[in-house]
Amino acid sequence: MAAKITMSVILPVEQQFHAYNAHNLAAFLPCFSDDFMSYRMPDTQAAVVGKAQLATFYAEHRFNHPNLRAELLSRTVCGNKVFDHELIYGLTEKPIENMAVFQVGNGLIEIAWFYTAS
Repeated sequence: MAAKITMSVILPVEQQFHAYNAHNLAAFLPCFSDDFMSYRMPDTQAAVVGKAQLATFYAEHRFNHPNLRAELLSRTVCGNKVFDHELIYGLTEKPIENMAVFQVGNGLIEIAWFYTAS
């Protein structure tokens, strides 16, 4: 049973990761709940609220970068949270080291916290 629960938590995170690297907004958005929220830590105010704002942000600030891609360094699952340690390429001259923490509920990503190495 634990393996089935783990896979249901990983699945939307894995799907959004592949859609991110393909710059495929149509495949990316269905991985998220309608009331999705994301935070750029240590900020306590949400950076993105709702799927509509998520769509606009990724269309205008991410998928418009032709060299954008993420490299997954490691993935850890703890309950309903998935921790992805990544390198993000294509936004700056050097890769950005990032830890993305995704909270999954009902098969969708509900909340994401992004911790960027300084």
